[in-house]
Amino acid sequence: MDPGLFGQKHSSRDYTKAKCWGKNMFNSSFPASLVAYMYSKGIKPVYICTNKANEVVHDYIDGKSLFGIDPLCDDAFYNYEAGYSPYEKFYSGEREKIDLVMMNNTTNQVCRGLEVKLTAVPDNTTREKNESEWGSEIVMRPPTICFLACSICTNYNTVEKKERLRNMLKKVPQINHWEEINEVASHYQDILSSIMEVSSDMCDIQEPLILQPIWKTEGNKMRLREDCLDVFVWSNLAVIQMSVKGELNKTGSINRFQRTIIWLYKMLLDYVTYDMFDYKRIIRLQSYNLANDKAFSMPGNKSHKFLNSPELRSPRISKHEIKNIILGGGQNLLSPERRFDAVLVNSPDLFD
Repeated sequence: MDPGLFGQKHSSRDYTKAKCWGKNMFNSSFPASLVAYMYSKGIKPVYICTNKANEVVHDYIDGKSLFGIDPLCDDAFYNYEAGYSPYEKFYSGEREKIDLVMMNNTTNQVCRGLEVKLTAVPDNTTREKNESEWGSEIVMRPPTICFLACSICTNYNTVEKKERLRNMLKKVPQINHWEEINEVASHYQDILSSIMEVSSDMCDIQEPLILQPIWKTEGNKMRLREDCLDVFVWSNLAVIQMSVKGELNKTGSINRFQRTIIWLYKMLLDYVTYDMFDYKRIIRLQSYNLANDKAFSMPGNKSHKFLNSPELRSPRISKHEIKNIILGGGQNLLSPERRFDAVLVNSPDLFD
């Protein structure tokens, strides 16, 4: 058997080549096959979503609903780091690539676009805590916020629906200088209130946006737990709640979580005003003295409340099943980062 990954009969990556097993590729291709494997066993990923009151709730979503196509069928095509055409009409400028685009190999229909975040449990903020409090760090890129905005625009794409969205955004007084912290910060609560109204309005039509598999270790040791793998999926509206429930902030300033809500609001406002938004310009001008390399990051001690579940405490896929997902000796083509500290940790004989 050639090197490969479970379920991926058709893919934009050739797994017989070592270059397709590099860290940045493996971190998105392995999670896709983990979903396919769980689907074959009838195990549904945990779906983090919201209710009408904008409260975070847990549900389950099967692989077919998540991917928009049966992960194991002959028509399923796994397209990585590709443009997601359903979103491209909503923003101007260079096309952004999303981590995984599921397509129908026969009809070329685009089925689903997902950002993929492969994360470790515990992270360095929770590894010294009781296991019941472990969590993982999750980092949001600015393009993810563009995709989030587009996923909302998709549901307000007629004249009547666009007017409905416009009315929900109207409660914010006119802001003339969006790049000025003082002018925007004073209206943040109105901005947040508008976004919450949109989120509540979309409750029944939220959709998956982020695929977050977890791999669990024995505390701070680089050894996999017996029960080590599971998958969490964040809906677009749950991602909003991640921003809302981020760190608290002093009055008169704007932190990364608040900036994300402001970015989202401005993208939606430009959409109802000009039919599309320039997301890179928004992010560049509305930086508020913060770096733009990421939208925000949430450490495990804060993500725990979102992930907390039986599946977080006891992941449903064991380490002994990894050989059913990585096939044909593919593990021999992996090229992990050559980190000196990792070498030291895994070479205890040096200190005998």
